[in-house]
Amino acid sequence: MLLCRVSAVSQTLARWGRRPPWGGGLLRRAVSFTSSRCHGVGSGEGGARHADSGSAQGGYRDTVLLPHTEFPMKLSGQKLLDREVEIQQKCGFAELYSWQRERKSKKEFCLHDGPPYANGDPHVGHALNKILKDIRNRFEMLRGRQVHYIPGWDCHGLPIELKALGEVGTSGLSPLQIRQKAREFAEGAIARQKAAFQRWGVMADWDQCYYTYDGAYEAAQLKVFQEMFSKGIIYQDYKPVFWSPSSRTALAEAELEYNTEHVSRAIYATFPLVKPPPKIAAEKAGLEGVSVLVWTTQPWTIPANQAVCYMPNAQYSVVKRADNTQLLLVATERTASMAALLGTQLESVGTFTGSQLEGGICKHPTLPDKDVPLLPANHVTMDKGTGLVHTAPAHGMEDYSVASHFKLSVECMVDEDGKFTELAGPELQSLSVMAEGTDKVISMLKECGALVKEEQCVHSYPYDWRTKQPVVIRPSKQWFINTASLKDKAKEALQKVRVLPESARGSLLAMLDRRTYWCISRQRSWGVPIPVFYHRETGEPLINKHTVSHIANLFKEKGSDCWWELPIETLLPPDVLKKVSGSGPVADYVRGEDVLDIWFDSGASWAAVLQDPRADAYVEGKDQIGGWFQSSLFTSVAVRNKAPYKSLVVHGFAVSENGDKMSKSLGNVVDPDVVINGGQDPIMPAYGADVLRWWVAESNIFSEVQIGPTVLNLARDNIGKLRSILKFLLGNLQGFDPRVQAVDPKQMHYIDQYMLHLLREFSIKVTDAYSEFDAGRVIRTLQAFLTRDLSSFYFSIIKDRLYCEPEDSLGRRSCQTALEEILDGVTRAIAPILPHLAEEVYLHAPGHDQGETLFKSGWIKSSSVWRRPGLEEAVEGACAIRDLFLSSIPGKHAAQYDLTIAIEPGLLFELMESLQEEPTSTSSQLAELMMAARVSLVSELPCDLPPDTLLNHGTFLINLEGEGHQEHASKTCFPGNSFYGCHHIYNILWFNASLQLLVPYGASR
Repeated sequence: MLLCRVSAVSQTLARWGRRPPWGGGLLRRAVSFTSSRCHGVGSGEGGARHADSGSAQGGYRDTVLLPHTEFPMKLSGQKLLDREVEIQQKCGFAELYSWQRERKSKKEFCLHDGPPYANGDPHVGHALNKILKDIRNRFEMLRGRQVHYIPGWDCHGLPIELKALGEVGTSGLSPLQIRQKAREFAEGAIARQKAAFQRWGVMADWDQCYYTYDGAYEAAQLKVFQEMFSKGIIYQDYKPVFWSPSSRTALAEAELEYNTEHVSRAIYATFPLVKPPPKIAAEKAGLEGVSVLVWTTQPWTIPANQAVCYMPNAQYSVVKRADNTQLLLVATERTASMAALLGTQLESVGTFTGSQLEGGICKHPTLPDKDVPLLPANHVTMDKGTGLVHTAPAHGMEDYSVASHFKLSVECMVDEDGKFTELAGPELQSLSVMAEGTDKVISMLKECGALVKEEQCVHSYPYDWRTKQPVVIRPSKQWFINTASLKDKAKEALQKVRVLPESARGSLLAMLDRRTYWCISRQRSWGVPIPVFYHRETGEPLINKHTVSHIANLFKEKGSDCWWELPIETLLPPDVLKKVSGSGPVADYVRGEDVLDIWFDSGASWAAVLQDPRADAYVEGKDQIGGWFQSSLFTSVAVRNKAPYKSLVVHGFAVSENGDKMSKSLGNVVDPDVVINGGQDPIMPAYGADVLRWWVAESNIFSEVQIGPTVLNLARDNIGKLRSILKFLLGNLQGFDPRVQAVDPKQMHYIDQYMLHLLREFSIKVTDAYSEFDAGRVIRTLQAFLTRDLSSFYFSIIKDRLYCEPEDSLGRRSCQTALEEILDGVTRAIAPILPHLAEEVYLHAPGHDQGETLFKSGWIKSSSVWRRPGLEEAVEGACAIRDLFLSSIPGKHAAQYDLTIAIEPGLLFELMESLQEEPTSTSSQLAELMMAARVSLVSELPCDLPPDTLLNHGTFLINLEGEGHQEHASKTCFPGNSFYGCHHIYNILWFNASLQLLVPYGASR
């Protein structure tokens, strides 16, 4: 009977020329109702269409304007993949970058691409990085800036060389043969990675990338090298460096990874004191037989010992072992720990300060004829060991500093393969220092009675990041960058750089502090040759601005292979040699064989790629804090006294859903190609590129980013919900052309104007989030707008007006005008993240010419006209009433109720009158908002209330510019299904020169 009663009302209203008053829910029921008693629903003039003869159900459907669009609700499987590829081709993804570079623009946005390494297939780390960059680039392009983004690849280095040679090795191959194989391998990796980046929708001119093996790039790199050399920042020296026996080359700090589970055979050994320190010899008579006790985790360095260091300000004691007569010199505060370690009591015989040890001489334990001085050093600590440090200048950075200060010998007893040389003596020669060499040294210490204790020590130790094998420290003649002279400038420049997240700034500064010097020479073939010549007889290097400039020009023209291809007379022609005083003939020189560190390769990219002095942003993973971020900073500060970037974005790594590092052995590696195209495992269907992009956007990029089936399924579902809303918007815009049928904002219904106001706020929030590299906030803002403002609020209110009013009526066109603006705004908002979906929607959307694409048509077109004083307050006030009304009738339809709102005369009453001028209405904007059958707006509570009336009352607090206005609202309704609206307090606050509404108890919107 209820529905028939509603139908009768609808027929009456139709004769009056009014729309049916019920909400969308009841309308849908009416359309599907089949009772013959109700066959007249919607058949009057108020319906947009008349029912045709036939079934009642068909008749009802034809009386309303139901949504219609060819835009599919869902795409999956091969259809999804084909559609994405079709969109890329149809909408000109490949030409988009070139198009935007040719258009006129007042501002440029430069994101400098850090070169991925060309040594393997694309992985999810690539996807995270490249898509993150592309989201920002597409946003900047949409809002009218000319984007400068040139993808690049880091093409040199040992990993490529090793993979290219495989099991063949370098045996019998010339440098040119090695380089040819390495280049071919790099080119194959680049081709695979580039194809993947394009499939992900990354916008770039893929025919104009940069590669560190290009001659022009190498020439620009040598120019940076020359300027740094001319300033004395680059120099050659013989000093300890990290050396990889497994790679047979020097390494920089950035090429190390530290194994925290490394196990060393740590030892405690004695150095007999043969000459007591002068300051304590006289007053400490009878201390003959004292031995200095040292601790080291690298016993193989004992043969290279040149001194024992102490801390000048620390206290030291001579202690006597209770289990024998041995006298040991140790730091006083380490005595208790040593006693526990040795399992005996240590009795103090005498105590004195470290400075009193000056001048003492020890005897080397395995080299009887060698004296070892006691020397002060500030790097001595009391955390571990004995407080006395064994010092081998050839095999320690801090040890080398001591040797430099005290003029100690720096003899290297270890060759390039990590084996002892003949300088170590016949017992040790040719033994691997990290294996049998260590065994032999410990054995020698035991034989001479110098070994006090051996223990297993688990500690952090540097490994070659390529071969995963431990490194050693050994001296060799290398080329270095004096980072100590650049640190202060680098720190100052970094203070002017914006870092996201800000917490990464501390890591950047800490890395700078720890950098002692930067070894930039490598003993390999696949790289940019260091442009230096050496005298055949003296070994003196020949390098200056004339020779380097000549080599740079050759590299630019012919590529760096010419360093090995051309005769030395061409590399060092007489006219260049004449500019070097006292140089002699060309025949006296040979070309150098070292190549530059690949971190110098990529660190000079700003000079080879950037047009402007600084990029707007560098965006890379956190591993680049000690890598590309730092090498770029050092080279740029050295040459130009400023950083090459205005901002740094440091993102985390991609990990499994369990938070574990991805590993083939664990079987948790996620292949982006499988994500897009699907795999053999049913849990990994074809998700397409947009799901991969949504995963990147939605993630908290500043932490570890998890990926797996659960995360990807959620991303797919969220995109599905988005498609559903977009389909509803498109369906209700069928036949609407905003260019000729749009309603002027001032003539639109208040609720439609209010939605444009919300759309403007939405666009501002989205723009701000994109500008902060916070695509996750974009998605959260989008989902809140779609769910709260559209689905739960606006769509539930407007369906009657959309479906039941005449097609060309002002009310319906007003609604369509708002819907078209919302569709356009939402589509543009998602475009940087979901370019395939955005362009697909744009193909179906009204209001633009055939062939026009979204990415060539700009950013969200919100208007300041949409922000109207009073409009927000009126609608928000009505929403506050609506919320409690609906919450007080759970499970029932609002259209079953006649609603009376009684408000004392005043501001709130005037706001409600702007939505309903007449006292009672079934079709006012206030009635539409309330979704009730009829709304009455009165200034006082009726006296004759029926006993079954639902009654509520409350107070609305309105604050305008700090002035409080109390507005009391009493509420009641007519008999029958009756209710009066709201118990709610809302505040209107003056804030940032605009009125904002705060609803403490929460509105449904």
